[in-house]
Amino acid sequence: MKAAIYCRLSEEDRNKRTENDDSISIQNQKTMLLQYAMQQEWEIYRIYSDDDYTGADRKRPEFNRLLADAKARRFDIILCKTQSRFTRELELVEKYIHGLFPLWGIRFISVVDHADTDNRGNKKSRQINGLINEWYLEDMSENIKSVLTSRRQNGYHIGSFALYGYRKDPERKGHLLVDEEAAQVVREVFTLFSRGYGKTAIARILNDRGIPNPAEYKRQKGMRYRQPETKQSTLWKYSAISSMLVNEIYIGNMVQGKYGSASYKTKKNVPRPKSEWYTVEGTHEPIISRELWDAVRQKNAERTKPFASGRTGLFAGKARCANCGYTLRSSKKGEKRYLQCPNRHVAKDSCEGAFISVERLERMVREELNRLLTEYLDEDLLKAEQKNISLSCGQRSTAPMQQELHSLRERISLYQKKQEEYAESLRAVYMDRARGLLPEREAGELAKEFLAGKEHFLRLHTQAQEHLAKLQKNATEDHGQEDSVTKQFRLECLDRETVETMVEYVNVGRRIAGSRDVPVEIHWNF
Repeated sequence: MKAAIYCRLSEEDRNKRTENDDSISIQNQKTMLLQYAMQQEWEIYRIYSDDDYTGADRKRPEFNRLLADAKARRFDIILCKTQSRFTRELELVEKYIHGLFPLWGIRFISVVDHADTDNRGNKKSRQINGLINEWYLEDMSENIKSVLTSRRQNGYHIGSFALYGYRKDPERKGHLLVDEEAAQVVREVFTLFSRGYGKTAIARILNDRGIPNPAEYKRQKGMRYRQPETKQSTLWKYSAISSMLVNEIYIGNMVQGKYGSASYKTKKNVPRPKSEWYTVEGTHEPIISRELWDAVRQKNAERTKPFASGRTGLFAGKARCANCGYTLRSSKKGEKRYLQCPNRHVAKDSCEGAFISVERLERMVREELNRLLTEYLDEDLLKAEQKNISLSCGQRSTAPMQQELHSLRERISLYQKKQEEYAESLRAVYMDRARGLLPEREAGELAKEFLAGKEHFLRLHTQAQEHLAKLQKNATEDHGQEDSVTKQFRLECLDRETVETMVEYVNVGRRIAGSRDVPVEIHWNF
């Protein structure tokens, strides 16, 4: 038998000699599991080790390598110190330990808490362990949130990075000090805007004088800063000026909590409504006077023009400049709306790249999408789904039939498997009772439990089969349509939801000299 050993440590261990050394805790886990494997006379296939990763992190490199090798059946056993070393999520316990590992012929063993998938009797204890670990994650997340909330409510700065114009106080945790060199730039930005200069014009003035933007300034000073997702640039842009002019931190107020995680299971942050922000006044020295702040706020209110019909732009966040990689910004001339690179006019030597009308880009994306629909969509599939899908402007598919059919078949297979498992468990109970291994009362209780489970999945199996038969009947109806089915799937116009679903991003290039052609490269979500 080949065994794979998996080890994990969730927090940084100070006993490391070098950054690449395994921590002492990881070494202890390896020693324990190697001795256990030797006692069982198992061959060691490989040792997988994730150091400094939490049990809720699904992106652990060695964890994912272990799963890939398990799926390829490169070993027979996965050996861990405890079940929580493998994962703290109950969802993954069910998915892998109780679901996929048995299908792949992989036995899972955790030594300390005696979890063993070959032992049918301790499945409930594995599930309870998984539930306790899930509670641990949730409780830990809530405890951390409560501490952070308390610090925010008391006006302490808890961010990893100080806002441009400030630096962290080395002697007082959670307090900001003015960074005078950057603060002078902040004051100039507010002053120029109050005197009537536009945001793009201010960016051009700073760039022409060679003043580095906030990220580049912090990099030059050796300060911590957030790396931009797109290509690195030292230029000031409209967006940087715009966000600076509305940030209350510059008048001495601490504003935090603008973003928050959707769940303790994900690190992705989402915007939070302003009513949930934490604002505490007078927590640090202001850079901008209240008079200047009020003047800028009034100018901003005068300049603000809502987007047509109050809707989100069709390609907002989706269109990028093929030259510099920055997201295109919307502008309007008369009744026409255009997309242009934010670097187009911010400096003499800046990008002279993308510029295209929204109408033209919409037409190019729509025509390409229609071409793909015609070329790749299967005619029989379209006929089966024509009652469920409408791609005309303003309508969306709610239940693609093909996907539902596939899901139903998977559920039917799962219900059948569960019935067989309960039937096998019933037989095992009767055999153990006949051999005198189980007391009559305990055997009766187990048999009653397993029989109820079998009947439950039998009902689900029957209902799913009836639903499947009904869907298959609907899929064969409505033949003899006069128009080609594919014509029903042609997009007549694009809406924001279609773009969000279908388009990952669009690269827009500079207009080709001597022609009206603008190169466009579409990256799809499929």
